[in-house]
Amino acid sequence: MPYPDAAARPLTVAGLFAGIGGVELGLQAAGMQTKLLCEWWEPAQAVLAHRFPGVPLHDDIQTLTSLPDVDVVTAGFPCTDLSQAGRTAGIHGEASGMVKHLIKLLDDASPRWVVIENVRNMLSLDRGTAMEYLVSEFERLGYTWAYRLVDSRFTGVPQRRQRVIFVASRTEDPRTVLFSDDAGERLESEYREDAFGFYWTEGNTGLGWAQDALPTLKGGSGLGIPSSPAMWIPGAEAGRAILTPRIEDAEALQGFPRGWTEAALQKAKPGVRWKLVGNAVTVGVSDWLGRRLLMPGEYDETGQIILPKGLRWPTAAWGDANERWSAPMSMWPERSHYQHLLDVVDVGEAAPLSLRATAGFHGRLLKSRLRYPEAFSEDLKRHADRMAGPVPVS
Repeated sequence: MPYPDAAARPLTVAGLFAGIGGVELGLQAAGMQTKLLCEWWEPAQAVLAHRFPGVPLHDDIQTLTSLPDVDVVTAGFPCTDLSQAGRTAGIHGEASGMVKHLIKLLDDASPRWVVIENVRNMLSLDRGTAMEYLVSEFERLGYTWAYRLVDSRFTGVPQRRQRVIFVASRTEDPRTVLFSDDAGERLESEYREDAFGFYWTEGNTGLGWAQDALPTLKGGSGLGIPSSPAMWIPGAEAGRAILTPRIEDAEALQGFPRGWTEAALQKAKPGVRWKLVGNAVTVGVSDWLGRRLLMPGEYDETGQIILPKGLRWPTAAWGDANERWSAPMSMWPERSHYQHLLDVVDVGEAAPLSLRATAGFHGRLLKSRLRYPEAFSEDLKRHADRMAGPVPVS
């Protein structure tokens, strides 16, 4: 719910690398107004045009010559070269290097806040080069910056999604936005044991295992395709124990209304919707952030430690041109009411994982040294046998 003062003078937003509008939708829910969107990919443009009617939509940050006079500039710049599933070429890769155009635009702009979102891997890739580049550029421009790694589950959605939220300002203290809230992670006992999420595209070095949640929805995968994770429902009948959620479930897991990306079908095949949703920002994360941008809180400096250059980037930190500090923050600013996985995914409509996908994943899993419940392996085998057998006529 928007704060009272938002109605009197709502903050205005320019959304760069807007994708399908996850940041802007959350900020709008907090009481802000979007004045500009910038996005190059046509399927995403179709979604933005449908969901944000009347908002100017620019098609390429490389040709955007200036920013409008707004309070907040957002930029979830491409993570392709930073993510584990991407090429990991680094911050200067062809896609992720687009952030340089944001820096150039900020040379001649004076927003109150700049907000950036990206993958957790940005903290560690190439020994932290990506973060060092980012903070150094903002320090050069005279900004105070702060960032925090957050888990989307704090917003109540059953998706274990860890993302870096970076906030910078020339006039304000970003710590009062990012560090004012800390609820601590939920207890393991609060998660149900009736469903588990995993990556069926993996199995050699990881599972993406998640209890009562799906692992991170991704724009790509270890097999190089946009696809959904799978879920295991212990005790379900053969053929219904290993399922894949629908795209509408994925939209809900990101905090969007179901059907949010339907307009993309004007420009692309249905599978592209998975990439759009997997690349998006969880709406609840930007809603929380928007509420704190509108009404900053207080930050307790207890426990912060000086952060010399060259050390590993922590999960939360802040700094300016003079000094850098780590901050002892959890990935859970709040604890919203948790939606259990089986309360979000429509199991009756979910499709069984195909025989080919199940057999391939199970084979990789058996050859790996990964730890997993024996019952999980048994259900995978039963599922594959069921999918390979004749389908009874009802």
